[in-house]
Order: sequence, then structure tokens, then C-alpha cells
Amino acid sequence: MNSKPSNLTEPPADRRPQAQSPIEATPTHIGEAEHTAAGLPSIYQTTRISLEEMGINRTLRTLLALNKKDGFDCQSCAWPSPDEHRKVAEFCENGAKAVASEATTRRVTTEFFTQWSVTALSEQSDYWLDQQGRLTQPMFLRAGGTHYEPIAWQDAFALLAQELTALDSPNEATFYTSGRTSNEAAFLFQLFARQFGTNNLPDCSNMCHESSTIALTENLGLGKSTVRLDDFEKTDLILIIGQNPGTNHPRMLSSLERARKNGAKIIGINPLFETGLLRVANPNPQEYDNLLAFPAGVLGKGTELASDFLQLRINSDIAVLKGLMKTLLDEEAKVGGVIDHGFIDEHTVGFQALLDDLKATAWADIVECCGIPEADIRRVGLAIAYSKRMIVCWAMGLTQHKNAVATIQTLVNLMLLGGHIGREGAGICCVRGHSNVQGDRTMGIWEKMPDTFLDALKKEFDFEPPREHGFDTVNSIKAMHDGTVKVFFGLGGNFLSATPDTEYTAQAMRRCRLTAHVSTKLNRSHLVTGTQALILPCLGRTEKDIRTGQEQFITIEDTMMVVNPSKGVLSPGSPYLLSEPAIIAGLARATLGERSKIQWEA
Repeated sequence: MNSKPSNLTEPPADRRPQAQSPIEATPTHIGEAEHTAAGLPSIYQTTRISLEEMGINRTLRTLLALNKKDGFDCQSCAWPSPDEHRKVAEFCENGAKAVASEATTRRVTTEFFTQWSVTALSEQSDYWLDQQGRLTQPMFLRAGGTHYEPIAWQDAFALLAQELTALDSPNEATFYTSGRTSNEAAFLFQLFARQFGTNNLPDCSNMCHESSTIALTENLGLGKSTVRLDDFEKTDLILIIGQNPGTNHPRMLSSLERARKNGAKIIGINPLFETGLLRVANPNPQEYDNLLAFPAGVLGKGTELASDFLQLRINSDIAVLKGLMKTLLDEEAKVGGVIDHGFIDEHTVGFQALLDDLKATAWADIVECCGIPEADIRRVGLAIAYSKRMIVCWAMGLTQHKNAVATIQTLVNLMLLGGHIGREGAGICCVRGHSNVQGDRTMGIWEKMPDTFLDALKKEFDFEPPREHGFDTVNSIKAMHDGTVKVFFGLGGNFLSATPDTEYTAQAMRRCRLTAHVSTKLNRSHLVTGTQALILPCLGRTEKDIRTGQEQFITIEDTMMVVNPSKGVLSPGSPYLLSEPAIIAGLARATLGERSKIQWEA
């Protein structure tokens, strides 16, 4: 190999693989919405898909170990598991599907890539790509090549090292992280990138809860939730805004159901009334006082969740929140005891500025903006006014708007008026999506980590980390597009399909000299590539990782800052699979060589 790669040209436009997934063949069905979430259909779908993908033995081994302290953490969402008394079935339908997808018995072999060209694969749907099964061996797409070819791990690391060390600057590479990456892999990844010399560490959080992190850090000093799981059993009101728990965080429905049975009110604010906020028929027998109640519970109407609902216009959340706060102030003026002045005086600043802003906001403007009658907003506001222990939950219905930071800070202001921070049964719950997106950030996956973190790295590992802020996800795409970034390395995820503006991102990826992805299954990011491309297959959470005769484990941080161990139970899907930490260690050793004193493999 040459010490410096030659300038490699893009393939002609008519030979490029498609960036967009073909339209699915299944026709659209429009019908009446369900009135109850979960129930018997959830049991049926969980069982059907698990058995189809894994068979009965693997289904039992994986699902019984899912979210257990001596098992593995769910790959799906970041909703926490109980500290104690975990159930036999400590998972939801989404979690079981995620496990089945990873633990499938289907395999993508070298023969598969011989049969299918990259262009032919791009003509298949994303669903079809996923259904082919687990990747089994490192694969390499040469410059001008039409098919992926097998490559040995050491040769893959050597190729990466050659491309990275040939760059004119470390900032010509970017290192992306998916939120499913473990704490250990994330820490090693950022350590390698920074010792290589760059803070280009984009991650999926840039596209989901970045606004929560910024808003909460400015408002509260901590960019994370302030509640624990048992707070949901002690609260008297739960406000769910910009979130669809029934679809995106189904295990949360159990917490909402228990809160409702304990007398808590649940209020939803969303442009669309989701079934998961209406009723839930819990499919877990252990959630019932006795087994005799289970058949009626799972087959009947279930438990009513939302006691009230405000259907607002898209992105008018600030208007509604100001209306709720104006209601609190009016009620305080009438009867007193609604605003927690002691808490405000001792723990907050800026109260008068908030009062001035609310007084300057007319009810007519609020109603015109959100489309909700004043009387409806006041009704919900009165319920909040008399809550002593309130929890507010939100997800990407709030975070992915242009004014998301201001919206979340307005929501926190509502909570501060009642002193609902740091109180048992009360607090904020920004519900994360990916299972360890929060842990990745804790471990240093951020393009602008503070100097305190970088100083600690310097002291512990004896090198000078770069101080210049790096590229986030959007700026990484722009930098690839304009040629500033020439090497892309993705640790998990499906970068092309997950990022905004698929066609622009595809153009950016094609302008790289090398794109590399650590993955468990085939996805579209493997098909729209740089001049050269690598697929690096890794172990999944369900699989055992045995090194030097010792069974390894990783850790995951959930939405509520609890760190859980995770240890797989299945034999690896291929003898060629490496764990994410092992892949990063191999990359670091090959790239940094004698520059690094760190014992990466250890």
C-alpha cells in the first residue's frame, strides 16, 4: 500500500447505489384507531416474531435474561428497570422484537456478498436488508468495486490506520456513535479519537435530545432527568408532553398504570391523541394482584390512563405552557399556596423576569397560537396548581423543533413555580430513545466536552487532548460534503437513514475517501459509501464475549442515570465477530502505535 492514498474519484452518477429505500410493497391500510394499547395482540406479536426469528430455545434463553441483573440490557429504549423485584417478563413487545432481530438465526455470509452487488442491494427495501440476518465477517469494498469482499481484521485495521495517518489533519476524520453503544466502548472511542487529535465526535444525541441537554444544563445545571422509577408510584400528577409512550417506550405504560391506580392524574399534551395515552391492557400477568384478574385485564378495556388531554397545534407548546403558568398565577392571587415562594426564593433566579413575560402575554394570543380554548387550558392548569408532587415527561415531540431549547426551558419554569424539583414523587423526566444515548454522553461522546473532562483525561492517560470543539452530526455532514472530512467511522447505527436530508448526506458520504461502519446487521449506510468502505461486524448484547478465558460484561446508563451491567447469554453468531471495545482497541493500536502508552487491549 502507498503511504498516502491517491485521489480517488466518485463512480458515475448512473452507477451509484440509491440513497432512499424503495417503497414497501405492502399496501397502506387505513382503519379505525385502537382504543386500548398492548393486551392480547402484544402477546401474540411478541411470541410470533420471537419464534420466527429465534426458535423456541433461543427465545426462552434471551427473553428470560432480558433486563435481568445477571442478563443483558434491552437494545430498544432507555426506560429503566426496577432496582429490585424484576419480573420474569421484564420487557415489552418492542424490546422482544429488538432482541429477536439481533438474535435471529439468519446469517449474511461472504457468499451473500458475492451474489449481491452493492447496487442490487440498494434496490431492496430497508426491511429486506434487515431481514437477511446477522453480518458474520469483515467486508471491504474496493475503489471502483461493485461487490464487498472479505477482509481479515488485521488488514481492516491496517487500512483504517493508513487512511487516518495519511490525513493532513486529525480533524479530517469524524467518529460517529450510536446510542446503543456501551459505556465501555464509548469511553474507549472518545479516548482514541482525542488521542488521535480530534474532537469530531458526533452522535445520535445531536439529533434527538441535544436540546434537552442544553436547556436543562442552563436551567438546572444537569442535563438529565431528576426522577427515579419509584417516583412514579408516589406522584399525584404526571404531565406527558410531546411523547408517545405506547409506541416508543411501552414499558413506561406499566409505570403509568401503577401511578393511575395509586390515584395520580395523567394529562397528555400532543398534536395527536395516541392510543397508548388512552388505555392500556397490561399483558404481563405479574402486574395483576392475582392471576384470576389477568384474563379479564388483558382481554378487557384495560386501565384508563390520561384523565385529560390538550390537542395543540404542532410546535405551539410554549403558548400552552404560558397559559398553564398564567393559570397558576391567577389561582395564587385568588387563594394563595399555589406558587412555592420558599423554593423560588432559595433555589431560583429570574422569577420577576418570568412574571413580566407572562403578564405581557395575552390570552388571545395564546389561544390563537395553539388552537385550544382558554377554558380547556385553565382546566388543566388548575389540576397542576393543586398538585403537590408532579412529574413531567417529554421526548422528541419537543426536542426536534427549531425552538426546542426555549420550549423545554419554559416547561422547566412551570415545574419550578410549584417547586417540583428535588422532591419525592416529583421532577423532570426527559425520556431518552436509544438504550445508552445518555451513557455515551456521560462517557465523553460530545464534540465540546468541558475542559474539566479533558483535564482529567490528560492527567489519567498522559497526553494532551485537543481543546478545539469538533463537528457535531450536522456539521460533520457539511464537512464531508465540502471535502473537509475525508474519513468517516461509525460505531453502530444507520447514519445515512438516521440523519436529516438523506440525499445531501449521501452526497457527503460519497465524497469521503473511506467510510467504515461497526454493525450487527446490513443497512443502507453500507451501500452509499466513500470511495472505499468497510463493514466491521460486532457482537450484539445477546451474545457472550469471552476473552482470555474470561466472560466479559458491559454497562448501560438508563434514562434515570442508573448504570446497569449487561452480559450476553448466546454463543456468538460467527467466530469472526469482535466486541465493540475489541474493535476500538484494534483500531487504536494500529493507528497510534508507539504514540500511545495506553494498554488498549487491557
